[in-house]
Amino acid sequence: MAHFDIEHLTFSYPGSSVRVLDDVCLSAERGSYVTICGKSGCGKTTLLRHLKSVLTPHGERSGEVRFDGMLLDEVSQRDQSAQIGFVMQNPDSQVVTDKVWHELAFGLESLGCDQRTMRLRVAEMASYFGIQGWFHKDVRDLSGGQKQLLNLASIMAMQPSVLILDEPTSQLDPIAAADFLNTVRKINLELGTTVILTEHRLEEVFTAADRVVVMEAGRIIADADPVSVGEQLRASGNDMVAALPAPMRIFYGVTSPAGVGMTREAAPGDVISHGISSGGVSTSERCPLNVREGRAWLTRAYGGARQKPMIQTTGAKLTDETQGMSQAPGAKLNREERAIEIKDVWFRYARDLPDVICDLNIDIAIGTMHAIVGGNGTGKSTMLKIACGAENPYRGTVRLLGKKTKDFKNGEQFRGTIAMLPQDPANLLVKKTVREDLSEMLQFIPGGGEDAIMEAAQTTGVTHLLDEHPYDLSGGEQQRAALAKVLMTHPKILLLDEPTKGIDSFFKARLANVFSELKTNGMTIVMVSHDIEFCASHADVVSMFFDGSIVTTNTPRGFFSANSFYTTAANRMSRHLFPQAITDEDVIKSCKSITR
Repeated sequence: MAHFDIEHLTFSYPGSSVRVLDDVCLSAERGSYVTICGKSGCGKTTLLRHLKSVLTPHGERSGEVRFDGMLLDEVSQRDQSAQIGFVMQNPDSQVVTDKVWHELAFGLESLGCDQRTMRLRVAEMASYFGIQGWFHKDVRDLSGGQKQLLNLASIMAMQPSVLILDEPTSQLDPIAAADFLNTVRKINLELGTTVILTEHRLEEVFTAADRVVVMEAGRIIADADPVSVGEQLRASGNDMVAALPAPMRIFYGVTSPAGVGMTREAAPGDVISHGISSGGVSTSERCPLNVREGRAWLTRAYGGARQKPMIQTTGAKLTDETQGMSQAPGAKLNREERAIEIKDVWFRYARDLPDVICDLNIDIAIGTMHAIVGGNGTGKSTMLKIACGAENPYRGTVRLLGKKTKDFKNGEQFRGTIAMLPQDPANLLVKKTVREDLSEMLQFIPGGGEDAIMEAAQTTGVTHLLDEHPYDLSGGEQQRAALAKVLMTHPKILLLDEPTKGIDSFFKARLANVFSELKTNGMTIVMVSHDIEFCASHADVVSMFFDGSIVTTNTPRGFFSANSFYTTAANRMSRHLFPQAITDEDVIKSCKSITR
């Protein structure tokens, strides 16, 4: 018997004729690992919320959802709480207590477990998930990755038979995300827990899944094992191919005449040092699903190929004029060439708390996109708050376009100089419709009206969402609506905290074009991101943030080709043959230029 049986489920939100779910039929067998993917707004989150009554949204619904053969609505709330675990996108959305050990015990207390059982299960979960070292900490002191791991441990303490996860790694750095998903896979394999998961980042989950379900406009368009789903999407020419894991995109790009998964042209001076000559590859190979399989395929296909070295590069160099690093000794710096200057900055949130920012120095050049990467809890978001003047350091100086932030009075900097998109877009969406939220910004636009609203909506792809309630939108749609609201202030400097969080690969490509156009018009973009692939493909400069400061800055190729973990899947897969390839396109071009 299947754990879940969904039969002809159709759903629309109140006041809307759009079917968010359209005749969905799906089953999940006991002990299976099911990955659900699709574009933002395709209905993934809405579908998952129908698998637990307390989370089911209001609206017009038809069809049936059965759990262990019973209609879900007939399963008691206690049984649902005990048997169906649900991990949400935002780690803070599920934290309800102040201490880590309180959080681990909360669900068990709600179920009425006795003290002995609670102590045993809490101890077991703390050991299993490696929580012993921060067992007595305040939850507020945890990083995003630790909070999400705590949410998972708290749910698993109740010993559910099904674990449902809605984009659980959207706010985690790449290493924390991989660790989290490895833990989920371990739970599935060792405990037999059924896993139903939605994700935009498919690198880790695709290879773990027994089945992949692809949704489009509320309908299921593919449902099979991962390799078969990839072949179906490829054969039909569906643009979801662009969302597949990098090894699959590269394989299809090499074996398809037109190429698949192209990301960007190499920038001027961004020379790849491996330079190879042309040839073909056998298409009888099985499509690789992960980096390990992809590396093995490349080795078999190209490991013994003759390579003709081209111009070698000894490491990327950044000039003061183009890349925004510290000026060369003796050079004269015109302050107006810098959008942001942060010098010798120290910051802590309270006098008796440790420093969050420690001796931070960074210059951001005008008209560039500067990406900041690093682990959760290292101080990246705090740096953005300091850069825009929302927080004041106790030591050091911050300048925006040559003017000290402390010289801006009454939030003057937010009127045309700088704007910031926070990590949680819901903080900006406070009205009943997206249109009303955008209309709120007209006060900052002299003579602005409906045309200004439509321009921002078209730029960010939310025109069709203008009359929707912001909280009825998916996470990616909320992110786009919040970005539209920020762009309406026409800032010279745009700060973005995880701008691609919850956004599908298709809008990422559109977003990259938007950012490129904004840069062409002179805007400076500073982006804190865990999206390594996006940074590698579209940033001009990349910096690593660690322990409250910048530890290195380089071009994307110089930065990602030198790292082992903070790098792209394409680089990890191919670096033994093509050391400086960092994007899908780099690897595809290199493979296609080999002589066999």
